[in-house]
Amino acid sequence: MTPITTRRASRAAALLASCGLVALAAPAFAQDAEEGEETGNVIIVTATKRDSTIQDVPFSINAQTQEDIQRSGAGTLEDLSRNVAGLSVQNLGPGQSQVSVRGVSAGQIVRDQPGVKEQVGVYLDESVISLSLFTPDLDLFDLNRVETLRGPQGTLFGSGSVGGTIRYITNQPKIGVTEGLVEGNINLVDGDDLGWHLKGALNAPLGERAALRAVAYYTQYGGFIDAIGPAGGEDINGGERYGGRLALTIDTGEGFKITPRIVYQKVKADGFNRQEIWNLYANPDTTTRPTVEFNEREQYLLLREAFEDETIIADLVVEAELGPVTMTSVSSYTNRDILVSRDASALTGSVSVDLGYPDAGVLLPSNLVDTTDVESITQEVRFASNGSGPLQWVIGGFYSQTDRFYRQRLPTPGYDAVTDAVLGAGTSAAVANGFPADSPYNADLPYDLEQISVFGEATYALTDAFDVTLGARYYDYKEERQFISGGLFANGDNRSDRTKSDGVSPRLLLSYDVNDTLTLNAQASKGFRLGGVNDPLNITLCTPADADLFGAFQSYEDETLWNYEIGAKAQGRGFHANIAGFYNDIKNLQVTLDAGSCSSRIVFNVDKAHSMGIEAEFGFSPTTGLDFTFSGSVIEAEFDTTLPGALVTATGIRNGNRLPTVPKFQFTAAGSYEFPVAANADVYVAASWNHVGNRYTQPADQENNPRTFVHGLPFGGAPATASTTVDLQLPSYDLVNLNVGIDFDSGLSVSAYVNNLFDENALLSFDRERGGRARLGYNVGQPRTIGMTVRQSF
Repeated sequence: MTPITTRRASRAAALLASCGLVALAAPAFAQDAEEGEETGNVIIVTATKRDSTIQDVPFSINAQTQEDIQRSGAGTLEDLSRNVAGLSVQNLGPGQSQVSVRGVSAGQIVRDQPGVKEQVGVYLDESVISLSLFTPDLDLFDLNRVETLRGPQGTLFGSGSVGGTIRYITNQPKIGVTEGLVEGNINLVDGDDLGWHLKGALNAPLGERAALRAVAYYTQYGGFIDAIGPAGGEDINGGERYGGRLALTIDTGEGFKITPRIVYQKVKADGFNRQEIWNLYANPDTTTRPTVEFNEREQYLLLREAFEDETIIADLVVEAELGPVTMTSVSSYTNRDILVSRDASALTGSVSVDLGYPDAGVLLPSNLVDTTDVESITQEVRFASNGSGPLQWVIGGFYSQTDRFYRQRLPTPGYDAVTDAVLGAGTSAAVANGFPADSPYNADLPYDLEQISVFGEATYALTDAFDVTLGARYYDYKEERQFISGGLFANGDNRSDRTKSDGVSPRLLLSYDVNDTLTLNAQASKGFRLGGVNDPLNITLCTPADADLFGAFQSYEDETLWNYEIGAKAQGRGFHANIAGFYNDIKNLQVTLDAGSCSSRIVFNVDKAHSMGIEAEFGFSPTTGLDFTFSGSVIEAEFDTTLPGALVTATGIRNGNRLPTVPKFQFTAAGSYEFPVAANADVYVAASWNHVGNRYTQPADQENNPRTFVHGLPFGGAPATASTTVDLQLPSYDLVNLNVGIDFDSGLSVSAYVNNLFDENALLSFDRERGGRARLGYNVGQPRTIGMTVRQSF
């Protein structure tokens, strides 16, 4: 095959692979996850903890290869999700995205809910890295692929995979190969703020039996949110991400291989992608302060905000061939330090208005500082058959120990003096409970989480065409935590809580090869998400009605889900398709919501809910160099329970109401055309259209919508009856991206792109502070971005 033909086949393969389909020809990086060798005309995945082609995996899976990632310009999982049917990502700011698969969603989780467990498991190769709300936003450079496993994966991947599992698969060190890649980018965000990145990867052999692979990257993000107020400025939500990976592989050549690795990444942001529509200090209702009408992508700040996430992952994978059995041991250690620093002045000020403080006290800058320190160790040992007989199996055990310490402080210089002047001398000291002065709310929450499980799965080929797979996982989980609080806004708590659970998660899979081009699959599987304990309500901030309504929710039980699905995978000459229909029966769905005026969040169980739908991904090449792909999903995700009395309006848990954050309809259509312009160069032009349907941020947003928020805060001359009416249904949005580039045989690639061509202001989630009494706004997506990327491989 000529170089030009090879490149063209590779491009077609990548475009089709972006729909989770078997490729036409060998993508340069569609390699075996263990050996890193080219696989000819298929993409090898490890979704069953064994090497398999996408076509042979007996359930719905998508694999985005490295070339897909490069061609699409994706920098985050949110970018990738637009090409994956059934995958939704809710952007709550840098490093704080929430993922759902197939409509299994419990609502928006926020920074001060450290006990909530994730619904989608996330792995870096073999190491679990999931942490609800704060799953690391890993850089996608030098990845082999990103696998999305749809439906519950509790049998092989445990808790947190109730909706599905996402796996970042890195390129492994290659023995005997010297290669590398350097990538540079420059981009302009919203027409006025510059971003750029520089990344590099190097694979170097160390003798005949070892190799080292090193990756390093630095990214500067342009901002697009402007702020007014004392801490105002332009493009205040810029940031940076830097880090790298270092992996060493030693292979004895006699069936024993060891790969130690260390991963480091730090993400920093100077602000958040929040667009406000009402703020205690800036609104159209004041008479003694200037009235304010917010523009798009604008907010009000008394203090600058910040986010930091420093992650260290050290893992060790050992593989040994023991005759007819392969043993794999995965040991990992994770250390995370997370800081979320927010301007909580409006929150604190709204309470101060209720307490009758003077304007000087209401206007005190107040900084809500959340820190999360996590140390986790995991150990998995599994044994898998490696023969060619009709019976293939894997069996193993898993152990994890996680220590998490969550702290919250609300430093507000001068607040104690105002408090003592209004409420009486010594008030602040009396409620401090040992915490620092001038901080009206403080909390310490140390957690100790321990889990042990045993799992197994076996596949038997009844005939050459018909396979049956049975699997199960037994888990035993314990959680201990303390809750200590102090300050004027707190209850002065000092309590300990313990929860534990155990259970079995089974799975049945059927796979039938109708012929060489068509495979039919069916599945019944169970997933689970561990329960926990709610933090006590901030009773001092609650209205009596809210205290009565929400005060009874203490602990919440395990969430379980039974998934039933049928699917088909087809491949033909120039055509590939993957389609699945599914029904998820959910019990004890863990729903999270605002506890009204209490400035608290609670989780509680909803007895019954479901999600059902169809997901489809296909692509075709009508002629050489011309390729089209489509991926889309239609999902009905609803509650099957109605809560009694006032709870139904306050929570939105009503039979037929939608589960939050998930669009009913989402699709991406893409096309590309590639043609030679010289003997050693090809030009390509690509375009994509992504549509995301309407959504709700929280279940209660469907009740009394459009919603009128009565602020009830006579500050700045605003009447106590001042209100803001908002349609809480997040509107659908469309993103159009264009990309043009040229590839040379020398390994040089140059591309230019425009993302969000029509500058859509996508409203991603609704943001409310203290039930809307302090602040209202939205988290919004990135505006039009124009950029250029240059790559050189060798």
